[in-house]
Amino acid sequence: MSRTNTAPARPPAATGGGANRWVVLVVLCVSLLVVALDATILHVAIPSLTEDLRPSSTALLWIVDAYPLICASLLILFGTLGDRVGRRRILLLGYALFGIASAVAALATEPSVLIGARVLLGVGGAMIMPATLSILRAVFPDRRERATAIGVWTAVAAIGAATGPVLGGFLVEHYWWGSVFLINIPLMALILPLGRRLLPESRGTADGPWDVLGALMAAAGVLGCVLGVKRAGAGDPILALPTAGPLLLGAALLVLFVRRQKRRTHPLIDMRLFSRAAFTTSVGCIVLAMLALVGLQLIAVQYLQLVLGLSPLETGLRLLPLTFAAMAAGATGSYTLRRIGPRRMVGWGFVLTAAAVLLLTFMGQHDRPLLLTVGFVLLGFGLQTTLFSAYESMLSEAPQRSAGAAASIGETSYQLGAGMGTALLGSVMNAAYAPGLAAVPGVPAEAGRAAANSLGEAYQVAEQLGGAAGGALHQAARHAFVDGLHITLFVSAGLLLLGAVMARRLPRVMECPVDVEEAVEAVSAEDFEPDESRGSDEHHGAGEPRGPHESGEGCEPVGRSRPTEAPERSGLAEPSEPRVPATREAIEPAGSGRPAH
Repeated sequence: MSRTNTAPARPPAATGGGANRWVVLVVLCVSLLVVALDATILHVAIPSLTEDLRPSSTALLWIVDAYPLICASLLILFGTLGDRVGRRRILLLGYALFGIASAVAALATEPSVLIGARVLLGVGGAMIMPATLSILRAVFPDRRERATAIGVWTAVAAIGAATGPVLGGFLVEHYWWGSVFLINIPLMALILPLGRRLLPESRGTADGPWDVLGALMAAAGVLGCVLGVKRAGAGDPILALPTAGPLLLGAALLVLFVRRQKRRTHPLIDMRLFSRAAFTTSVGCIVLAMLALVGLQLIAVQYLQLVLGLSPLETGLRLLPLTFAAMAAGATGSYTLRRIGPRRMVGWGFVLTAAAVLLLTFMGQHDRPLLLTVGFVLLGFGLQTTLFSAYESMLSEAPQRSAGAAASIGETSYQLGAGMGTALLGSVMNAAYAPGLAAVPGVPAEAGRAAANSLGEAYQVAEQLGGAAGGALHQAARHAFVDGLHITLFVSAGLLLLGAVMARRLPRVMECPVDVEEAVEAVSAEDFEPDESRGSDEHHGAGEPRGPHESGEGCEPVGRSRPTEAPERSGLAEPSEPRVPATREAIEPAGSGRPAH
């Protein structure tokens, strides 16, 4: 006899059906591509921009840093707000704001206007980035498909970051610096109506009021930490007030934010996520991977341009092998994850990246294209493998209702890792570079101190000196930079190997746990006909498998003996017998009158 469930209606889940979810993935990837491009495309336009707008050194610093600072500080705010009011709504608002800010930036005639536009771009980026990842989490409830989607998503992020300098160099050489912003407008004009038509709405729990004070505390805390780290990376003394003040204030606000979230009945971020070893380890691995990547990327760009004498466009082209390798790692990531599991994938990704970094220590004063190409290919493949598996493990550990919060934590970790990488590896580079210019024959002490600030400044001082002293300073600066680069690479390799050790806390296999709430929502979206034969369900234990097993190769299903228990999922849970429900009745006991959770 057929039975009728009397469970109250739940908000519809954003579970895409059929091929629609892959169309949604395309829209989300284009969104991420625009944001990733904007993070790096401005770097090659700085000389042209400086010549046109004549900004002060402080204004130029804010033109460059306003976007990442604001974006990093607001990720948690907009990620958790999307869980409450709707992730699609936040994403569409982000599209509109990003397009408007791009137009203002492209047409700016004053440094202050450009800084304001960069701030608005940061706000728009903070609305877009966590929303893309949390919608992806909702649209792909099946972990195997989600792994494939995250592979594509991370590959697109790598493409955007690496393509930015190439595209920016081309635009600046053929047009004007504002064109690096202007390309965002047609993309936003295209994606806004597509997103409005194709993207599903999804949200998490709406219980209790949204913690406005907590969101502002998190934003101010992250802003202080990132600002302090960036100032330290720029060479300011760590104990100086402009550096230590924001760091200490930011850290204090984040501590208060965590304590506040633990006390609240309906927190912005469920701090119990960090009690899961897989979640915490994944976040740490993202920080370490970005710490190594961004610092190395900046130093590599300086090496290619200032030591080898390549143009910005040639520099971007030299970095393309890294991009292609990252794309390959993203495309094969899902298959690799199912075959070897998160622990070995992240661990071996770190080891491969460390090997690539050590290979690059053979770089010297002269161009070695084959060595650079092999090193960049290994670097791109290893780092992308690590980031893919870390993001996938982090997102899979978080319940769907907290997808926005989890995505914002991952993106904040990404930004913090990038800032710390610039600060740490930049400081190591400066400490190793400066002593080589302390006593160059024929060079005055004041000129030597000025040359010790950077390789670019050393070249300017050498040109002013001229003659034998200038030539000696130029050669000494090149040697000192390459020696400092080698030391920095060794430090980076050590950090990467530390990440490989950290990865041992991740699960050995790719587990596919059954989340009761998600399964109810996913199954309720499917059409199925009641059948008299389901009366035999009474003889099955609740949650027992019916029909063919859906788990893919290498994906270990993790079941629960009682579907009415609250889902408690550990990143190190042992695989058990598969209990993948085939119908809603397998999750909700007959006559329960409510969802079982």
